[in-house]
Formats: sequence, structure tokens, C-alpha cells
Amino acid sequence: MNSENAGRHEVRLKEGTAPGAKMSGIVFDIQRYCLNDGPGIRTTVFLKGCPLRCLWCCNPESQMPRPELFYNESLCTRCYRCVEVCPHHATTIEDGGAINIDRKLCEVCGKCVEACPNEARAITGKRMTVEEVLDVVRKDGLFYRNSGGGVTVSGGEAAFQAGFTLEILKGSQGLGLHTALETCGYTDTDTLGGLIKHADLVLFDIKHMDPEAHHQLTGAENELVLANLRMVARSGVQVIVRMPIIPGCNDSEENLRAAGDYIYHLGLKKVDIIPYHKLGIAKYRRLGKEYQLEHLVTMKAEDVQTVENILKSYGLEVHQA
Repeated sequence: MNSENAGRHEVRLKEGTAPGAKMSGIVFDIQRYCLNDGPGIRTTVFLKGCPLRCLWCCNPESQMPRPELFYNESLCTRCYRCVEVCPHHATTIEDGGAINIDRKLCEVCGKCVEACPNEARAITGKRMTVEEVLDVVRKDGLFYRNSGGGVTVSGGEAAFQAGFTLEILKGSQGLGLHTALETCGYTDTDTLGGLIKHADLVLFDIKHMDPEAHHQLTGAENELVLANLRMVARSGVQVIVRMPIIPGCNDSEENLRAAGDYIYHLGLKKVDIIPYHKLGIAKYRRLGKEYQLEHLVTMKAEDVQTVENILKSYGLEVHQA
């Protein structure tokens, strides 16, 4: 970028306003200074709501399209203020003094969060306008310019709140920023096609190549996912395929070769692999949910290298995200 364009870019970062700035959506996190969600230093906006239920999901708070209550039992001192203030009687005391949360009764009003003196409770997910999101994005304009970074809209599934995502992408482009969209691909094709028109990069997830295995692992078959990947590949937008690698689930040589061959024949080149980790397990407990892959262990370096080698044999550029 030359100095004239850089200066113009800086003005737009300070003064740009999205036409749909008042539109709102549910955001569960905005992470600044991200290095693995596209080129350069980025701000990643994580939206709530996802059509899939991947067994290994490390952000279970992203799945439901509404705010949810986190309860960290390890911080709870059983003062029972939460029980006293709950207007819906969703929090009760069990035999032995433990706290029980009936999440069917809980309306996430936040009164127990306000009453807790130990920060054992928190609400994940809040409604934000597009302009509020862009206000956060603007803060790191200098980092974007110096690193070639920008904004990534992720989830959950970014297309789940398609209108909100579209306005964030448009608003970010209005600020002169590089935009990236992360998607699981399980969404209406026309909707996704509209979103990628405002994305400089698409990060497209592949979970499994076999329809039945995909359904067992995510709750949905993959026909729509693969069709959408074909559409995105034909669109001309830059694409990086992302593959979570889960031991015993999708790391077989057969599946990896099927994926490598498919990606190659679409004319795509770049693949990010995301080796399995257990960093999100505590979130399941805080949401009162069961994590079904407790038995799995973090992948060994040599196993990750084997995955890389198989995919590279198809002429793909493979990186670990």
C-alpha cells in the first residue's frame, strides 16, 4: 500500500460508518490480535448460533443463538444469593448443599450474575449493533495496516445470523479493511453466495467426506457442505479449507485422501489443519452440558505430521492453525 492510500485508509478507519449500523445480533466474543483466522493481525467476531453439533466443538456456547448462563462451580462458595434473587426459581439447593440450575426455567435475566460475589456466574452472549462491533474493530487499525490484517466473522456459524454478518462485512469494507468469513458450509447456498461477495477470504470447514460419518459426528449430512464448497471455489474468492483433525473420528487415511483429492480437483490449494485439543471441556460443565469425547487425548506431533504429509501429497499447501 503506498503512502497516499495508507493515509486515505486511516481516515476511513476513523470516520467510516456502516449503512446498517443499527442492525443488531448476538455476539459471544470479540477477540483482538488474532493470528490464525486469516492473514496478518485480525479482530475475530464470534457470533452465536450454529446448525451443527460437532462432538468436538470447543466453543459450545456458540451453538445456541441466544445468551446462556455460565456457572463455574469451582468459584462458588455456596452463599446462595443466587437462589434468593432468582425470579424464576431456576436455581435451587440440592441435598448436600450443592447448587442446581434448571436451564429450562432459567431465562438468563442476569440477576444471579449481579448477586454473585465470586464471579462464579456469567452470561455468554450479548446483543450488539453493527456499529458497536465496528467500534471495537476500529481500535486496531494500525495493526491491520502494518500486518495486512483485518476482520474475520466467525461463529458458531456466521451465516446463521446472515443479515448481521453481511452488515459487519460491508461496514468493515467501508473502513477499507480486509474481510474474512468463516463457515461450516451447512447453510442456504444463496445466502452464503451473498455473504462471500463481501469477503476477501473464505475459511471453509470440512469435517468429514463420508455423508453418514459426517452425520454421526455433526448431526447433519455433508451434501450441502460440499455443494457450497464447490460454489465458493467457483466464485473466485480466495479460499482456505480448514480441517479439524479428531483422532478416531476423521483422521483415517481414507478420509484424508478423499478430502485431499476433492480439494485438489476444485482447484484449491491452501488447507489449515486444526489438531484436536481439549481446551473447551470446562465450558461444557459451565453450561451444564455433557462432553462426549472425554476419552480422547491430544494428538502427538508425529500424528499431525502424518496428516500433513497425506494432504501435501495432493500438492496442497498445508499449515497448522
